[in-house]
Amino acid sequence: MAERLLIVGAGGHAATCIDVIERQGSYAIAGLVDMPDRVGQDVLGYPILGADADLPELLKGCGHAFIGLGQIRSAAPRQRLYDLLVGLGATLPVVVSPAAEVSRHARLGAGTLVAHGAIVQPRAEVGQNCIINSRALVEHDARIGDHCHIATGAIVNGGVVVGDGSFVGSGAVVREGVTIGKGCFIGAGALVKADCPDGTVLKR
Repeated sequence: MAERLLIVGAGGHAATCIDVIERQGSYAIAGLVDMPDRVGQDVLGYPILGADADLPELLKGCGHAFIGLGQIRSAAPRQRLYDLLVGLGATLPVVVSPAAEVSRHARLGAGTLVAHGAIVQPRAEVGQNCIINSRALVEHDARIGDHCHIATGAIVNGGVVVGDGSFVGSGAVVREGVTIGKGCFIGAGALVKADCPDGTVLKR
């Protein structure tokens, strides 16, 4: 029998998480947590059971949790939820779509999602609470920090380092060996040819 899992966040990204979790088949989704005014609504047929304040009680019957909140401008909301859930004793699993390709020689941190069509190559390391979104590519020897989002169709080439809390937008390409600092925002379609210091905002 599949173990029960609670999804925290009920927006658009949560729907992606639901679809991957359903297809992976390792967990039974108990429901979602969102803002108080959304309690009683549903997402893809799963009920919104409560808000953040209800998490201690909800987790008593459901030791696994997954963050369904997306990330674009800032990693702070996802990081806050991650710290909250860990502090409450929840286990945050790695969720990998069966339509993704993850090398057995790669490493993925707790709470990370690898969505449909994504590829993570040998010796790549992906930190905790990351999103490797649909059709993203993380090449060999790349290192992705904690709380990062590699968005749809982005290409992170070999040996790239992406610092904690950074975002690499849809269709962006990061040249091999480049280092992107912490808290950076790389816009959709950008070509990153040189190192980016912490806090860089790079638009196309």
